[in-house]
This record gives sequence, structure tokens and C-alpha cells, in this order.
Amino acid sequence: MADILVVDDDLDAAEVLSELLVMDGHQLRVAHDGAQGLACLDDRLPDLALLDIEMPRLSGPAMVAEMFLRDAGCERIPVILVSAKLELRQIAAAVGTQYFLGKPYSIDALQELVARALDERAPPAPALGAHPE
Repeated sequence: MADILVVDDDLDAAEVLSELLVMDGHQLRVAHDGAQGLACLDDRLPDLALLDIEMPRLSGPAMVAEMFLRDAGCERIPVILVSAKLELRQIAAAVGTQYFLGKPYSIDALQELVARALDERAPPAPALGAHPE
């Protein structure tokens, strides 16, 4: 299936998310903040990145910005943002991703969005001048 990078500072959420995606046949790598997530990109580029918005050291939106600055293929990775923040839709729009999921989410909603993102493979297209956080 796909190589997916999960970046979430909530260890329990990252573990559950990983188990669900592995059961669907995906290969998973997990990082617990955006800085660790960027380091994972140095090893190999995933087919999809699933990022929490609020994390220490480097947030999900800031990680996406860094991916664009690297300009080494990272900017073409589809990104799913997950968060309990009420402003999730606006943050996703600023980041330029059409893939986002509010916490808590159902297993079905997660599986459907992951399948859609992997099928469409639409990378983020940040809005010029937008401030994602």
C-alpha cells in the first residue's frame, strides 16, 4: 500500500492512528513533533503525511512551510491535517490542503480521507500571504 508519515505529539493518538493504518496495509513512520517529522523526510519521502496542528518545537502548519522551503520533492507530498481546533478549516485553507479531519474522528472518516488523499495525491498549495497559525 502506501508509506505514511504520522506526526502527532499525543503518543496515544499516534499509536492508535498507526495501528489503524497498519491494519489497512500501510507502512507507517511516526514522529512526535514537526522537527522529528522533517528529519523523517531526510530518510525517504512518504506517499502521505498526516500532521497534527498543535505540537511542540514545530507545528504541523510550520512543518508544511518548511517542506516547501526545502523544495526537494517534499512540497509534493499530500498532507492531511488533524486537530480539535475550531479553526481547522481556515488553517487547512492557509496551508493549502484540502485534506483535514477534526478530532475526534471516526475510523471510517479517517480511512476514507486517507484513501482519497492517496488516490488524488493533491499536494498543498499555500495561499500567498496566509498565516496558517
